Amino acid sequence: MQHTSPIQRRKSRQIHVGKVPVGGDAPISVQSMTNTETCDVDATVAQIRRMEQAGVDLVRVSVPSMEAAEAFGKIRQQVETPLIADIHFDYKIALRVAELGVDCLRINPGNIGNESRIREVVSAARDRAIPIRIGVNAGSLEKDLQKKYGEPTPEALVESALRHVEHLDRLDFQDFKVSVKASDVFMAVAAYRQLAREIEQPLHLGITEAGGLRSGTVKSAVGLGILLMEGIGDTLRISLAADPVEEVKVGFDLLKSLRLRNKGINFIACPSCSRQNFDVVATMNALESRVEDLLTPLDVAVIGCVVNGPGEAREADLGLTGGSPQHLVYVDGKPANKLTSDNLVDELEALIRSKAAEKQAKLDQLIHKN
Repeated sequence: MQHTSPIQRRKSRQIHVGKVPVGGDAPISVQSMTNTETCDVDATVAQIRRMEQAGVDLVRVSVPSMEAAEAFGKIRQQVETPLIADIHFDYKIALRVAELGVDCLRINPGNIGNESRIREVVSAARDRAIPIRIGVNAGSLEKDLQKKYGEPTPEALVESALRHVEHLDRLDFQDFKVSVKASDVFMAVAAYRQLAREIEQPLHLGITEAGGLRSGTVKSAVGLGILLMEGIGDTLRISLAADPVEEVKVGFDLLKSLRLRNKGINFIACPSCSRQNFDVVATMNALESRVEDLLTPLDVAVIGCVVNGPGEAREADLGLTGGSPQHLVYVDGKPANKLTSDNLVDELEALIRSKAAEKQAKLDQLIHKN
């Protein structure tokens, strides 16, 4: 059963990245970034489509050259998800992708040249209703800030961000979001807390260069979890040295754990012990991979014994409690039927898919009524 989150989110101005609202009362969006060669249009489109299957809300694509900009235009035509172009220094690339249908520009105004160039990019963004993301990173602070602070600090990150914000303020452009990423959890958390008090725009969260799949997931969960618990954050990316699809999965798992998003199956599973009446670990490994395509929110409990099993199963949309010789299935909190260990994964998958379809039909009815 789904529960609302007790988290009170920071009030922020809402912008739109294509069809996706960011900030205000919009759900926290999950984004990732392609790691293919952008000029390889087929490979990049294929990767984005795999992210779409995982439920991604927004995708960022690096556009380092005019050749990549032309490729970006072809990519834009082939995918549904709103695309963010990641651009550094060359304002002409920003102007070109704006013409080609970009949904958001990740570009730091202060890094693209003189005032006339900034004005030209902002004008193109304004005319086409394209928001901008100011992206500050501890690894690429301006030289004078490095000299002033001696090393990256939260204060240096925020000062850098506000410099770029000032450019947009001066041109009365308010449709932007900001990130102040660092690989150090303490630095990132402190910078975001400070920035959240300084501006009203949405904040894009991330622990940059967090690490590999396991270590990066842990580091991101700690840093972003702290901020999200405090109501800070409107969109996020889990930065992993791994398949971008994993970033999407971790992002949604993080939001599900805080009850901030409900997308896909939320498994409640015991770590197993000698009380288990079926192989919980093997069952979960198989189930998770089999139902990754399901995006309907559903709580599924898989518990190996009768100690905690009935309690957890009754609280879930669908629950399994290990027993001997048969295992008891609960549906919507009530005992429904029994299963043996033979073909257990196949039968559980069928039950999950049936329950998800039933729930999705009810959700669709509510949407049509409203």
